Amino acid sequence: MMSKISTILIPFNFSNTSEKALDYAVEFVGKDPNLQIILAYVLDGNNSVKKEEVLKAVGDKYGASLKRPIEWVSTKGTLTESLLSITEKQHIDLIIMGTFGAFDDDDSKPTNTSKLVAEVNRPVLVVPYTTQEFKMKNIALVLGKEEIEDTKALDTLLRVARRFNAQVHVLTIQNKPGIYGYSEIDEKNENAIQYYLENFYADRMFIENPDVVEGILKYAVDKNIDAITILPRNHSKNSMPSKGLLTHELTLHSKVPVLAIN
Repeated sequence: MMSKISTILIPFNFSNTSEKALDYAVEFVGKDPNLQIILAYVLDGNNSVKKEEVLKAVGDKYGASLKRPIEWVSTKGTLTESLLSITEKQHIDLIIMGTFGAFDDDDSKPTNTSKLVAEVNRPVLVVPYTTQEFKMKNIALVLGKEEIEDTKALDTLLRVARRFNAQVHVLTIQNKPGIYGYSEIDEKNENAIQYYLENFYADRMFIENPDVVEGILKYAVDKNIDAITILPRNHSKNSMPSKGLLTHELTLHSKVPVLAIN
């Protein structure tokens, strides 16, 4: 959870997905002098690039769009471990990472992106390669029946919503029989949402669907949602940590960016 957004890390290996993430990040940052983009290039023994040449090429391409020059960090090792180390050393507030996602509806193999989201204790904005343009006007916040463990995580969402004057639509998928929206936990969550999201809180929806992921993705299409926000419980301290199945499936199958606030 971050109390500010000032440093943004982008894993960058010159692939189409990493270039898509960088394009998205440049739009996210704009001319804000308080935001710094840092590219992370992880050497795995099979790739090598002259740092100076790359920096110049990237700088030339995006220099006119940014107030602060893009910085560069390179290291050797496995991707996830290297990115976790860079995140700590560089005091990263937000990671923006591209992904191809799943190749078909039945594909559920972990990707580098889904692995990182599960491991890192920072917000990660996952940008699918199919993302056509940068938009951040309607954000869906997905909640389950559990109480929001760290309500301050909503402050991260508020900062994004405030930055782009976006409306936040809170969604719960009713995948099991029961009463939704009237429990003590629901009331606590509602109070926290109203407090943290202020006037950016648009509405609260409960939708029946036995398949949670399908319900979320259908809602995103029907309501023209620009980004889906989730609050993974991978690092839960007050309850049993989640295995991150919802996070994994959404980063694989969503056609719009997914903001995982760890």
